[in-house]
Amino acid sequence: MTMPGSEGIHVGGLYKVFGANPAGVMPYVHEGMGKQELLEDHGHVLGLRDINLDVAPHSIQVVMGLSGSGKSTLVRHINRLIDPTEGDIRIDGEDMLALDAAALKQLRRYKISMVFQRFALFPHRTVMENVGYGLALQGLARSARAARAARWVERVGLQGYEDSYPHHLSGGMQQRVGLARALATDADILLMDEAFSALDPLIRSDMRALLLDLQHELHKTIVFVTHDLEEAIEIGDRIAILRDGEVVQNGDSQDIVLRPADSYIADFTKSINRGRVIRVGSIMEPLRPDLAGPDCAHDMTIEDALPLAVASPGGEARVVSAEGEPVGAVSLGALVRALGNSREADRAAAGAAGPGA
Repeated sequence: MTMPGSEGIHVGGLYKVFGANPAGVMPYVHEGMGKQELLEDHGHVLGLRDINLDVAPHSIQVVMGLSGSGKSTLVRHINRLIDPTEGDIRIDGEDMLALDAAALKQLRRYKISMVFQRFALFPHRTVMENVGYGLALQGLARSARAARAARWVERVGLQGYEDSYPHHLSGGMQQRVGLARALATDADILLMDEAFSALDPLIRSDMRALLLDLQHELHKTIVFVTHDLEEAIEIGDRIAILRDGEVVQNGDSQDIVLRPADSYIADFTKSINRGRVIRVGSIMEPLRPDLAGPDCAHDMTIEDALPLAVASPGGEARVVSAEGEPVGAVSLGALVRALGNSREADRAAAGAAGPGA
């Protein structure tokens, strides 16, 4: 975890109240007044309450929640599209709230890029002109700008569309333009506010795969806003779930699915295919010296590990590290229990019992 003064993004004690006199109602907020009561009694809207979040460099931090939970409000504080009522925001140790207008403009041009849900492309500019827009703001010469924009157009799979206008493109293609525009500036931090939410499921899947491929290559620090837990689990190193402007739980996908903080989080996870999410390393037990195998990787999913355990005479498999060293054991019973009361668990139990059970 990053801390104030270290690299990465630090958000500490962040509050946002919308209304005519936010500072005047903050004592009520600190005393614990709820969102609905604050609105009804004082005509102010509580957007965020005491947000504490540290985003490690080169990681993907997902922020998710239902509509109105404050996730977009939170991410827009990071580049100060919204200013907080109270709190601390630091990027690589630098106090964001101390930046004047000129310094903030430089930060948005060189340090932070943003990808929006509705693409936010210029309709009168071609693909190349849209991708190169941030480079023009940076003052890059026209020839260098064109060369870099062309490279990113090709990288996101849009070669041949350089001279097309946004209305000629599908939604998925438009979002590829938005992603290329954000990456072309070579910013360290990428903020993605519901970037794939307007796309069809199949196109969303393609865009997630593209994002992960690019992240493997570029190692950006990414804050990704979504309302989709499956999307969060697929791309996030950590997932922060908000409710009514507060962080209810922040952890990796295994924490969220295996150890939900409360019924609100449990409701989010109940429809998840646990067999494709939970890794055997999260449920393994101590290794017995006499257990010879078969072996399964620590990051193998339950779905992939089940056939190995079923085929093993003892119903157990060794768990091995990335280096191939035995680090634990997992049993068929533990795998089935981790699936919970799902159809996958029923099928696994039936398969383990054998024909005629």
